[in-house]
Amino acid sequence: MVYFDARQLRHSNSIRILALTKYARLGASSRMRTWQYLPFLEKEGFEITVQPLLSDELLRLRYQRGFYGIAALSRAYADRCKNLLQCRKFDIVWIEKEALPWWPLWTERALLRGVPYVLDYDDAIFHNYDRHASSWVRRIYRRRLDGLMAGSALVIGGNRYLAKRAMDAGATWVEVVPTVIDLARYPVPAKTQTVDGAPDTLPRIVWIGSPSTVHYLHLIGEALQAVAEQNPFVLRIIGGSKIGLPGVPVEAMTWSEATETENIRGCAVGIMPLLDSPWERGKCGYKLIQYMACGLPVVASGVGGNPEIVKSGENGFIANNTDDWVNALQRLLGDRLLCARMGASGRRRVEETYCLQQTGPVVAGLLRTVVARHH
Repeated sequence: MVYFDARQLRHSNSIRILALTKYARLGASSRMRTWQYLPFLEKEGFEITVQPLLSDELLRLRYQRGFYGIAALSRAYADRCKNLLQCRKFDIVWIEKEALPWWPLWTERALLRGVPYVLDYDDAIFHNYDRHASSWVRRIYRRRLDGLMAGSALVIGGNRYLAKRAMDAGATWVEVVPTVIDLARYPVPAKTQTVDGAPDTLPRIVWIGSPSTVHYLHLIGEALQAVAEQNPFVLRIIGGSKIGLPGVPVEAMTWSEATETENIRGCAVGIMPLLDSPWERGKCGYKLIQYMACGLPVVASGVGGNPEIVKSGENGFIANNTDDWVNALQRLLGDRLLCARMGASGRRRVEETYCLQQTGPVVAGLLRTVVARHH
């Protein structure tokens, strides 16, 4: 990719970015798609102002109660509107997904008029509108994000499914940038790592996520039970509530940014089951990249970005039915050398493709080019 004269901006005046994220650092999508890039971009000469729509406190309340609350949301949207009214003081607006969810498209486009904006997607949130249960919502909002994409200077999608939607919507420039980890937070796994990783010597199969996504584990409940009968293990759930899976011992661990790497590293295999539906096709496989960075082999449904990340037979297995899941997990739990070989292959793949050290310069170049084109 050529960024024509964008490189000239690196040593000129700083580029001022208004980053409109959906969440503060507690929200995984915002943390990975925006927040982790900030130190790198600041070193590259960008001046970045970040304004989350939803604070960490609000997100915690949603996890606890299942909703945000009208008063809190009203205040959040009022703050977002104030920031949008100031957006022309910046060279570029970098938006995670959309600036004003559920507002009329013309309002958001009007507030963004006069400044180039970049949209960043790691989920198929357009299906919140075009596949909504209400026919009125579908009629009014079906093309909301398509219109936003069409008016953007650039759309960045976390996988090909998201990028294709942007191209079909008429976006003039679309790029794929995967969701990645920072190698500084994931040091090279020790060569002595084994599949035990726990005082009771039972290997751990790990899943990391949130209370809103832990239900995907029910999709493979039958497979996990069958595997446990032949190869005893403990299912470690990080960040999701403890769920009942017959015949499967489960340990639930609270997620924190400080401990997630250590808690993954002590496991044998990382898993990512998904339903094959339009929403899940927008998933970018971030948890697989976390597992691989920790030197774990992976087993994942062949949905969304997963088939692009998992080279079946090299760094893990793609599983599309119960038999696939059973066979893959039994092979890995029964063969430590295979685990070690696939784990090492996965780590190399992360270092070559799925890390901030690789994508940081790409994102910086894309943002510079947007500003250069605008000027």
